[in-house]
Amino acid sequence: MKWGFERYRSGFRRITRRSARHFEAADWHGVQQDMVERLALYGSVVKRVVAALEEAFGTERRSPELWSAMKREFAWLVGGHGDLELAETFFNSVTRKVFATVGVDPKREFVHFGSDTGLPPPGAVPVRTYPGALSTEAVLAEVLEDLAFAAPWEDAARDAALAARAVDDATTSAWGDPAFDFVELLEPVFFRGKGACVVGRVVRGPRALPLVLALVNEDGRLAVDAVLLDEDEVSVVFSFTRSYFHVDVEAPAGIVRFLKSILPKKPVAELYVSLGHNKHGKTELYRDLLRHLERSGDRFERARGERGLVMAVFTMPGYDVVFKVIRDRFGPAKTVTRGQVRERYQFVFEHDRAGRLVDVQEYEFLEFPRARFEPGLLEELLSECSETVALQGDDVVIRHLYTERRVVPLNLYIREAPEADARAAVLDFGQALRDLASTNVFPGDLLVKNFGVTRHGRVVFYDYDELCAVTDCDFRDLPDDEGEGGADGPSFYVGPRDVFPEELPSFLGFPTPLRRLFVEAHGDLVRPSFWNEMKRRHAAGEVLDVFPYPDRRRLRTGPPR
Repeated sequence: MKWGFERYRSGFRRITRRSARHFEAADWHGVQQDMVERLALYGSVVKRVVAALEEAFGTERRSPELWSAMKREFAWLVGGHGDLELAETFFNSVTRKVFATVGVDPKREFVHFGSDTGLPPPGAVPVRTYPGALSTEAVLAEVLEDLAFAAPWEDAARDAALAARAVDDATTSAWGDPAFDFVELLEPVFFRGKGACVVGRVVRGPRALPLVLALVNEDGRLAVDAVLLDEDEVSVVFSFTRSYFHVDVEAPAGIVRFLKSILPKKPVAELYVSLGHNKHGKTELYRDLLRHLERSGDRFERARGERGLVMAVFTMPGYDVVFKVIRDRFGPAKTVTRGQVRERYQFVFEHDRAGRLVDVQEYEFLEFPRARFEPGLLEELLSECSETVALQGDDVVIRHLYTERRVVPLNLYIREAPEADARAAVLDFGQALRDLASTNVFPGDLLVKNFGVTRHGRVVFYDYDELCAVTDCDFRDLPDDEGEGGADGPSFYVGPRDVFPEELPSFLGFPTPLRRLFVEAHGDLVRPSFWNEMKRRHAAGEVLDVFPYPDRRRLRTGPPR
């Protein structure tokens, strides 16, 4: 078992370390390949360990006494390791593959409930500290000099001056003047997609501002593209709608604690996930859910929004997560199968989410008290999701479900939000479609009920059963005889891959003023030429820019969003 975990961690770190070379060489296809390879690593190693246990112990591999002894021995072997929490999660993953455990078995799994605070264990934090006695520009110049990249800077002195101005403006706004005691930066660089981030904080007495320097590689030369010192903007960089960072750390818990200090609203589970430790993030989310059930009287209830044809979706009033269970049978408008739905959720897991696709955690064999379900919801789950949900005594057993962060459905948001916020959401909806297209994603079902609005006001997509690649679609103009087919539909042939962008405004369901606003701002999205140009660029192998921060934070004039 320890061999398996060490094999996983060494492979994880080996792939992660390649990110610096990819960034320096602007090898964006290498980045994409490594992202998929690293995501697949955990499951492949777990399978090998399960197979090895079967070969070594045969039918005895399910002996409770064997697993109790293995748990004690494993705890002794990994005790004191900087990544102890990851090791325990790995052990649990193997256990659940062997036993298909319903709920939790503390005799053969590592369980941390009850007094658990929800924070990760203390761990070493590799940081560099720069004293405030230096000028801000001198500090930033030293920071850039300490970043030992093989690629040259385009103009490090210019970037230090521009970044210093942004820092001084932020500290003056927060504290009344630009003085600070020190800047503290995490030593590991955070790589993702075509960018890299240096992450830390600016400290003055008991107060601190988050600090992120966003780096880019343009034509083989590096530059600071943006400086972020706002908690909300930094939170978006670490959002649950973005792909996982590649950051090489020995003790992830220390990094998570540091990140929690600058992003106090961000759940610990999401911070682990953002570092690529999605399996342990899933563990942390489950433990947090159980703590919430212990400390509250919340019951599971149907989530707000229109009833889904493919998924039954439920939540709890005081818990910022939704739970999605695949229905036994889909509505007549749906032609997908259960297997295809799961394939599309796996596609999202492996794909660049561009800040517009909600991350999903997948669980099997969960168990909750029957009393924690609203009667109407429980009746729906038992009658319409009977292949997945069952009663066992006073408990509800769910064989398979997905969890996502809860957002406000866009159709409800537009109806309920102040006019200015509704207009902003409509405009960002168009930008969301552009960002998804930039990563070769077409949502398929463009009804606004399938989109949501985050607490930062960003529009995201969360219903994946009809999602596909832009390059798999045929974007066409509507023929002149559109609408002449009568009640049975159009009189022209519509292939399974055909998409008519001109129909987009009629799908949206926006009130007329908001529909007009959308078309004025994003008129090119309702023409095939935009989508076909995206197809051409993806087919040519381009990797397009999607920045995780607003244009106003960019220090220099760059390529269009």
